[in-house]
Amino acid sequence: MVQKLWEKSVQVNKEIERFTVGRDREMDLYLAKYDVLGSMAHITMLESIGLLEKDELASLLAELKRIYASAEKGEFVIEEGVEDVHSQVELMLTRRLGDVGKKIHSGRSRNDQVLLDLKLFTRSRIKDIAEEVEGLFQVLIRQSERYKEVLMPGYTHLQVAMPSSFGLWFGAYAESLVDDMLFLQAAFKMCNRNPLGSAAGYGSSFPLNRTMTTRLLGFDSLNYNVVYAQMGRGKMERNVAFALATIAGTLSKLAFDACLFNSQNFGFVKLPDECTTGSSIMPHKKNPDVFELIRAKCNKLQSLPQQIMMIANNLPSGYFRDLQIIKEVFLPAFQELEDCLRMTTYIMTEIRVNEHILDDDRYTLMFSVEEVNRLAREGMPFRDAYKKVGLDIEAGKFTHAKTVHHTHEGSIGNLCNAEISALMRQVVDGFNFGGMETAEKALLGR
Repeated sequence: MVQKLWEKSVQVNKEIERFTVGRDREMDLYLAKYDVLGSMAHITMLESIGLLEKDELASLLAELKRIYASAEKGEFVIEEGVEDVHSQVELMLTRRLGDVGKKIHSGRSRNDQVLLDLKLFTRSRIKDIAEEVEGLFQVLIRQSERYKEVLMPGYTHLQVAMPSSFGLWFGAYAESLVDDMLFLQAAFKMCNRNPLGSAAGYGSSFPLNRTMTTRLLGFDSLNYNVVYAQMGRGKMERNVAFALATIAGTLSKLAFDACLFNSQNFGFVKLPDECTTGSSIMPHKKNPDVFELIRAKCNKLQSLPQQIMMIANNLPSGYFRDLQIIKEVFLPAFQELEDCLRMTTYIMTEIRVNEHILDDDRYTLMFSVEEVNRLAREGMPFRDAYKKVGLDIEAGKFTHAKTVHHTHEGSIGNLCNAEISALMRQVVDGFNFGGMETAEKALLGR
């Protein structure tokens, strides 16, 4: 039987163990390779302060690289009876290397181990999300340019309002993603600080070199105060969840628009046939199930910050087991959002727009403001022009050439897509993912 890291002479009740371990073995598989990376940095530092011999470090690093490779391939497992990823890694080292494997925990607690694992996992997954967002952004900008001359109705209160264009529609979601990425960048910078060495939240009497582990792991800086490092558990996840939720909010709105505009009563866009599903009874149906699921998944993701907040909200300083439950909602969220981003990118690449929407005279009245503005430019007071056009509409006499002449920044005739793209480039460059990538490759000898 495997002994717990904390177990002494009394064995815990089996039902208590089942309840307290919960889904940790399942959730910790997300963290396995990051736990190994953290251990590699930690023991390198331990050797530098005399708590490990050079030959011990060499054998431990070689074995940890082997474990990392198995985690990368998806072959790493947490055995029955082993509580968590930290225990499994230490067990594997001890089996292969004997007592030297037991030395890796010096100066650490599982509290700062899981903090570190979560931060390493999260910053890596933020990079994945950022790349997917940037990919979708580029598709939206291309489609905005491709269809910038195609007019469509704009709506307020779901009533036909004023002329819009597909250039504006695609471009609006592109610019929304710029703000979302700025939020994600802030979350990344808060995440990319090193908690290792805070131990159980009160530091260690070992002369740990926390600056060294910060450099080895490619963090921007330390979580300096050891109490605050532990207080950051839950806070980091909540902040990142807000960033994920804001991206999800953009996708959800886009998905709703696409479902609405694809319906026969609108007919503004056509989704790729291979991205729609049929009905078991109605042979004509082509349902936008993908976007409906994206809408639902993204609405669920928008509740993630509140779930985390409700778990961590009333906890005082120090560690509490409540925080374990956050992993269950937080860790899977990245893959769910990444899937939604990939599906949206694919469909937005293949979507086709109706270039003859305005052939239908039901949309003529949306040019009423254009006519008011034309009269005002010719010298008629705006309020008089407004009244004249309104009376023409009531009398059924309003007509218009269905053309627009908008020139100001961000309007139909001046989309500012180059400026929006420059903003996105600036935000992407501001992440500076290179530091963490270089450090991780150096640790792994790649």
